[in-house]
Amino acid sequence: MAAVGSDNPEKQELDARLLQGNKVVVDILSQCAQAGELHHALQQNLLKIHDVHAEIGEIVCGKKPGRTSPSEIIIYDATGTALQDTAAAALCYEKAVAQNVGLSINLLG
Repeated sequence: MAAVGSDNPEKQELDARLLQGNKVVVDILSQCAQAGELHHALQQNLLKIHDVHAEIGEIVCGKKPGRTSPSEIIIYDATGTALQDTAAAALCYEKAVAQNVGLSINLLG
C-alpha cells in the first residue's frame, strides 16, 4: 500500500492505525516524520520512529530487505523528493519520445 499525497502535516491519506503491525517504508524518514502518514502515527503514539523498517533507498541498494513473504504488508509513505519527481519525469519523457507521442513545446521563445 502506498501513500504519496501527504506533503504537509495537515494532510492524511490513511488511517494511522494501518501503519501498526505492518512493515513501514518511507522515502525520507525525517521528512515523513514531519509531514507524512508516519507523522500522524507518531503523533497518535501508534509508532515510534525506530519502528520504521527502512528508507526506500536502503531497500533499493540492498542494505535492508523489502517484502520477505507473500503475506507481508508494506506501507510506503512518500512525501516526495525533487530527485524522485525528476526521475519520474525523465522516464515519462523518454517513453514518450520512444513511442513518438506527446507534444513538443518550445519554452525558450
